[in-house]
Amino acid sequence: MNPDQLSETIVDVLQALVADGAITLPDGVPTQVTVERPRQKGHGDYATNVALQLAKRVQIGGQGTNPRAFADLVAERLRAADGIAEVEVAGPGFLNVTVEAGAQGQVAADVVAAGEAYGRTQTLAGQSINIEFISANPTGPLHLGHTRWAVLGDAIGRVLQAAGADVAREFYINDRGNQMDLFGASLEAAALGRPIPEDGYQGGYIADLAATIVAERPDIVDLPEGERLAAFREAGYALQLKDQRDQLDNFNTHFDVWFSERDLHADDSHGSVADTLRDLKANGHLFDADGALWMRTTDFGDDKDRVLIRSNGELTYFASDTAYYLNKRSRGFDHCIYLLGADHHGYVGRLRAMAACVGDDPELTLDVMIGQLVKIMRDGEELRLSKRAGTIVTLTELVDEIGVDALRYSLARYPADSPLTLDVAEITKASSDNPVYYVQYAHARTCRMMENAHDVGMSLPGDDFDPSLLDHELDGRLLRALAEYPRVVASAAELREPHRVARYLEDTAAVFNRWYDTKECRMLPQGDEPVTPTNEARLVLVKAVRTVLANGLDLLGVSAPERM
Repeated sequence: MNPDQLSETIVDVLQALVADGAITLPDGVPTQVTVERPRQKGHGDYATNVALQLAKRVQIGGQGTNPRAFADLVAERLRAADGIAEVEVAGPGFLNVTVEAGAQGQVAADVVAAGEAYGRTQTLAGQSINIEFISANPTGPLHLGHTRWAVLGDAIGRVLQAAGADVAREFYINDRGNQMDLFGASLEAAALGRPIPEDGYQGGYIADLAATIVAERPDIVDLPEGERLAAFREAGYALQLKDQRDQLDNFNTHFDVWFSERDLHADDSHGSVADTLRDLKANGHLFDADGALWMRTTDFGDDKDRVLIRSNGELTYFASDTAYYLNKRSRGFDHCIYLLGADHHGYVGRLRAMAACVGDDPELTLDVMIGQLVKIMRDGEELRLSKRAGTIVTLTELVDEIGVDALRYSLARYPADSPLTLDVAEITKASSDNPVYYVQYAHARTCRMMENAHDVGMSLPGDDFDPSLLDHELDGRLLRALAEYPRVVASAAELREPHRVARYLEDTAAVFNRWYDTKECRMLPQGDEPVTPTNEARLVLVKAVRTVLANGLDLLGVSAPERM
């Protein structure tokens, strides 16, 4: 019996009490009740405060009641329910529930039967969500700031999908504007042996790109000056964008949409900036002042109105932001999630006001997450310089230094809004002090245990599985941890906090390791002992642990090794 099943059982009890006339609930019986794992040992397997929550609304015999008396009534009925061993009324009206070993042990079989699908729910079914979590210029390598978003955005997308949502991960390509011309000028200068423009792009990668371009198209250096710069810009763009794609693929982060900023400004593009401004003017949300075009965002809580077209005729970034948001909505997304860096904190209010200006309720359609900075330390010093890019540490260099799994897990186990300092030595060491190693090693241990079981002729019992044999206290703790996993995933999705999955995996690995070290919970027979049904029942439990650890690591984009 897992928490959701116990919740359903309690709801059934409440409905039966109402049907029998034992109680009256004017507002009706809730569809679910809160069921939690108690913090203190000896308080049963699960606890609920349903009596405290409903007592003010409940009437018994036409009279009001108190939580304790209501809890006694619920407990009496609940004790008779299938799978319930004991119900204790504690304090002012808490219910501490102990489930039968057989009902609890069935969780292991349910996990094994579900396999990779275990933990997936339909809590967000029907929602179409766009999550934009990297916005980068195709003018250089991805760096540390992009790396944190690559992990968190991808992990958020994974947990949202696990909760039943239809998710599109989107990369916004900043491929328009002066920076692209500077990029082309830098490549041209490097190819011609000239000094890089003072405000151009530095770093060894520029020379490498220029050499590649010339090797692929030797005639490019002979083009007329203006045409040559444009040719270097577009060739460099294509190469650098491919490099960014490859970097992210190697980092186990994959995008469904690569959206070009240029498309927002194409004359023939539906949903372009020009189309957006026309529609907003017609709706009365824009006004002219001081020769510029403004959006009246102060009507919706922004600290000031925002300029869309400057007095010199130039479009602002906010004009593009508005068109881009509407473009996403026109593609059928119910909800748009933005992951932005710490220097974009001021965008929260203006984006919400913009969504309101275009007729949306930002509480329903928009979620703006602001992330804090990350520092990577090595030998007591912060990694700042790149051999290839000059002043930034690149994603590729971080992966080479730390590894995909260690880097992804270490970044995923903290909330986005937490400033973060990671030490290379700490997050790469093969020690139980290192969380990613600890969880992966627990998974590898389950794999080894299953191999050992196969070697002595053990197999999963199938229909002969007797869940009541998993009756040791630590069997119960491990089963309750496994039963909690779907709720952890659903919560991580709802709150956009994949670090909850990481912390859950660490806690579950700790419970498993304690179970593993307890002689009374041995899975394998000792010496010449025959294989017993209890041994095979514990093999099911180990398989369930293996399943949950693998599923959880996958949600973080981290591998689940079979050997370490």
